Parts: sequence; structure tokens; C-alpha cells
Amino acid sequence: MVKVGIIGGGQLGMMTIEASSPEVPAHFTVLESSPDCPAKPLANQFIAGSLTSDASIRELATSADILTWEIEHINVDTLLQLQAQGKTIVPNPTVLTTIQNKGIQKQHYTLNNIPTAPYTIVNSTEITPSLLEQFPGEEIVVKTCTGGYDGKGVAILSKSQLLQNPPFQGSVLLEAKISPALEISIIVAVGQPNQNQQKETAVYPAIEMYFHPVSNLVEFLFSPARIHPSIEEKAKQVALNAVESLNSPGLFAVELFLVPNTPTQTNPDFSSLTAADIDVLVNEIAPRPHNSGHHTIEGCHCSQFEQFLRILTNKPLGNPVLKQPAAMLNIVGPTTFSGSYKLEHQEYLNHRSDVFVHMYNKSESKPNRKLGHATILANTLEELLVNAEELKSKLTIIPS
Repeated sequence: MVKVGIIGGGQLGMMTIEASSPEVPAHFTVLESSPDCPAKPLANQFIAGSLTSDASIRELATSADILTWEIEHINVDTLLQLQAQGKTIVPNPTVLTTIQNKGIQKQHYTLNNIPTAPYTIVNSTEITPSLLEQFPGEEIVVKTCTGGYDGKGVAILSKSQLLQNPPFQGSVLLEAKISPALEISIIVAVGQPNQNQQKETAVYPAIEMYFHPVSNLVEFLFSPARIHPSIEEKAKQVALNAVESLNSPGLFAVELFLVPNTPTQTNPDFSSLTAADIDVLVNEIAPRPHNSGHHTIEGCHCSQFEQFLRILTNKPLGNPVLKQPAAMLNIVGPTTFSGSYKLEHQEYLNHRSDVFVHMYNKSESKPNRKLGHATILANTLEELLVNAEELKSKLTIIPS
């Protein structure tokens, strides 16, 4: 049985462990600073320590055949040293040297001819009106180069707001705001190389995503996306090219913008467009299981988490095809309180055979904290969207 060491003990680690089975068995050791993290109750072993601690990561390595992570903000230098000493690490830690810094990530796309939104990297003290003039429109996207996660470290501001009050200090990434655009995700699985150094790949159907305008968290997503098959194939190819540029096995969520390549109305009907009408831009890549793939647990023949385990344990990749149209809604802490909580409308949710609620067992609610998610299935996309809208009103967190 393969011994897997996971750096990070959040819900992604928890759901990865949940995906193990007699067909894909594994022994899990989890490293996390918080002793009440979601993954701890399911782990075979638990190490309490910082995700950036050299000593803690080395301790994890001694009890694992292979190391991986469920969050990017970890000690890459230690992983590179362990890899040089012969430890198997998936994805390759060099991926993190590209991904951890959003500025370096963008430059990687440019160097590898991967289409992405216009950008510049600058110190927050050096933002000037003339610099902003190179970006079209009145609004601009600002991202802190390091440390951002779960919508934090991202702001969409008017240019005048940015000049008056930069939201982040230090090195920042300025991006053109892409509008109108449809945001989708393509999840790509890359197996470990075989004896001939060939890597098996699997690509999930496109996922259409909608974000909260303030928290920048995914609120709602569904698959299949409402796009022409030619657009989906084009997006999959861009995603594959982006992942191949990283030259690593692993599971990768590629967030993309679909942009009409000719002037169009404010809200174009993307379902009526074809690949010839659309440019595909890479926004970001997450080198791990991702929020945009949670619907695959019930919606696909092989979930993103089982797929991740198949990669880690060197098993053949599973079938990524959808069984049914599937939607996911995040369950997040309201902005009105912090503390102990419960999910309202339990009786309603328990009686819905088409709804699957996953709570992450976090000890307290905080504003905009991810506490769980719900997946809903339907026979048709039209039915799915109607039922998901009704479900949305039932996924409320209240004080307990």
C-alpha cells in the first residue's frame, strides 16, 4: 500500500482521503498546524506543524513514499531538496516555483506562448496614471503576487480607486479586466511517467463558474458548460498546453476566460458562439484538487479526488466523463457572525435524493469561510439550473 504524505489538512485533503477505496488504497499522513483540521480524523497519522517548516516537512517525508500538497503556500525549498535526495513528489515542486508567485506564473504563460490577459508587474508604490492608461476600460484587476488564496489577495477596482488607495503593498500584478467573458475551468489529470517516460492524461468536461462580486469566491458552478463543442475542444487544448508547459504529473485546475474576439453586446449568448468567435485566455492554474471540481464526486465516473489518488499511487487514470449534469454550490460563513454554527433546512436537504451535502467539519464559522458544499444532479441541464436555484436558498448557515 502506497504511503501518501499530504502537506495541508483542509477540506481538499479530507476529500482526497475519503476517495480511497479497495480499488485505490493508500495510507495517509497529514501535516497541518491546526489540530482540528478537517483531514485529521480520517488520516492514519497526523503531524502537527507549520506547512513552511523544514523540520515538519522532513518528518512527513520519513513516513511517506510520496509527498503532495493541498495548498500552495508551503516550503518549496525543502521539497526541492527532498526531491534531489530521491523522494517522489507529485506534482514536481518546480511547479510551485512557478505557481506560488502570480507574477512569475504570468511570465511563464508569456514565455510559453500561452494566451493570457494583458498584465504588468509593479510595486504598489509605482502605480501611476500613465501606467494604467495601457489597460482598457475604467476598471482593473489587482492581485498580490504572493500569499493570496480563496479570493483573498484579489481586488477589482476603478483606476481612480487604485491610484488613491492601493489594496495591497509590495509587488502586485495588474491585469486588464476581461469583459464580457465567460469563466470556465478545465481539470487536467497527468499520470506519472511509465517505463517509456510517457504520461497518461485525462481531461474533465468544461465547468461554467460564477463568482461572488465581493469575496471573489466561486458561488456556483455546473457542468456541462453552456458552450459549443468546438469551444470546449479549443479550451481543453489551451488547458492541456498550459499544463504540459509545467512538465509534471499531477491534477491541475486551469481557470480560463472565454472572450468574444469581435465587439459584442454586454452579455453575449456564449451558447450561440463557436470556436471561431472566441479567444481562450488562461487566468490561473491550481496544481491540486480544486473547488471547481467538487461536483465530480457525484457527477463523474471518476471524481477529481479519486483521480488525484490514482496519480499518486501510480494507477491507471479513471474515466472523467459526466454521469449526469451536475452543479455545485459553496456553503460559506455569512458576514454577520463568527463562532459555532449549523446548516439550516436540514430536514429539507435530507429528503432530497438529488442533493449531496458535504460539510467540512470546521470548528467555527467566519465571514466568507468555506464550510462545505452541496452538489445537485439532474437529467438535463435545464432542470439542473432550475433546481439549483431553489437549492441555493436552502444552504444557509446560522448560529448554533
